Amino acid sequence: MAMAPNLRTFSAPTGPAAGGNALAQLLAKARPLVMGVVNITPDSFSDGGRFLDFAAAIGQARRLIAEGADILDLGAESTRPYGGAVRVTLEDERARLAPVLAEVVALGVPVSIDTQKAPIAAWALMQGAAIVNDVWGLQGDPDMARIVADHGAPVIVMHNREAADAAIDIVADVTAFFTRSLDIADRAGIARDRIALDPGIGFGKTPEQSIICIARLDAWRGFGLPLLVGASRKRFIHSVMPSEPTERLGGSIAAHLIAVENGAVIVRVHDVAPTVQALAIAAAIRRSR
Repeated sequence: MAMAPNLRTFSAPTGPAAGGNALAQLLAKARPLVMGVVNITPDSFSDGGRFLDFAAAIGQARRLIAEGADILDLGAESTRPYGGAVRVTLEDERARLAPVLAEVVALGVPVSIDTQKAPIAAWALMQGAAIVNDVWGLQGDPDMARIVADHGAPVIVMHNREAADAAIDIVADVTAFFTRSLDIADRAGIARDRIALDPGIGFGKTPEQSIICIARLDAWRGFGLPLLVGASRKRFIHSVMPSEPTERLGGSIAAHLIAVENGAVIVRVHDVAPTVQALAIAAAIRRSR
């Protein structure tokens, strides 16, 4: 399906330099990309425990692919953006991933490994994961940037804070964070064409600040890098319309449609089929203007 993306501030790499770069290959589709979430965790805020079982995890991955996911984001440690996450040891995180990762990779859709631990990222990349999704934007584990660079892997750099602070200018804070992360990436030797930026909706932010990040997404287009937004089922939706995480489909779709209008080229979602449909209809309407 043809969709009208908002790609005016960067160009997807082409030619030999793009070889092996899953991010570049995905962006070459020239439409908004849908990343489907597969949580192999007992405590994720939206679907904790549903896909911890091997068969359930593989079934969910197959389902999301059938619904149109361009990328599968596989994680085995909940980062629960509102607190209460239980830290998982490296051994436990790898034990959760080990039965599942290779099987999901074999399904043929690029897999991003959602981890904040460099050893897990390195192991997952060796198992066939194509992208690293780091919720601390290369500023958590000091070895993460080196691992990403050594493997020539694309990385999603997400903004995060230890705690929300309603008094700060969140746009300025995210901008400063991205600047630091990109400096770390540059010093490690990570190519710019292998980096995407994520403002981290819900992470270290008040609900109001999450809304501002979506509304002001164009503030970060000046970096010239693809932008990812993961607003799916987040608490800011509840702040506008009280609802449980599984009741936030409408709010999630609304947020992602506006994010795409404001420059996002990747949306990270739990509900792939409705999001794919919404993006297709929005694109058809835009083409008819």
